[in-house]
Amino acid sequence: MEKKNVHILTETPSLANHYIAELRDVQVHGDSLRFRRNLERLGELLAYEISKTLPYQEVSITTPLAETKTQLLAEQPVLATILRAGLPLYNGMLNYFDKAYSTFVGAYRVEEENTQLQINMEYLASTNLHDKILILADPMLATGRSLVKSYEGMLRHGKPKQVHIAAAIAAPEGLAYVREQVPEAHIWLGAIDDYLNEKSYIVPGLGDAGDLAFGPKV
Repeated sequence: MEKKNVHILTETPSLANHYIAELRDVQVHGDSLRFRRNLERLGELLAYEISKTLPYQEVSITTPLAETKTQLLAEQPVLATILRAGLPLYNGMLNYFDKAYSTFVGAYRVEEENTQLQINMEYLASTNLHDKILILADPMLATGRSLVKSYEGMLRHGKPKQVHIAAAIAAPEGLAYVREQVPEAHIWLGAIDDYLNEKSYIVPGLGDAGDLAFGPKV
């Protein structure tokens, strides 16, 4: 797959490999705090990498001894995530973009036998997105359909001038779908996995990120 505008942390060995290894490991899955913290730390790494591509401006800082110049963000991005699984990844990014405004979406897949996968979006709380830098965090980019539907819903609140999508793990099928539907997006991933299974779960993946972070849903 041609990887223009796709950035993958684990293509270069780093601490991201450790965090993703623990996210996958069934021996660690019983520790929800550790699972959330690893997603949060991965969000911090992704935020740092994204920050290198954003616009900066030179400003003067007064120290106790003299004035000096440095480069600071020219503007803050808007952080967005899909509830509930996206919260730890989003929190990690918010640790770094600590002055950012936020947008939240409630979207989920409807899984019924003998039906096509459907995405319901029932909640959207968004700041103004017009001409903003948008960073949309979702830990698992599986089919990509909930992410695209969420992004399309956000567009009711303005067209961003720049879009970044951040995920811990992606399937090739979901990545291809997002790139087709949101071609302007820069995509930042912890890792790309092998394929989607018949239930649209990423393989090898890590399981259900929302359940592992916050407990099983009924």
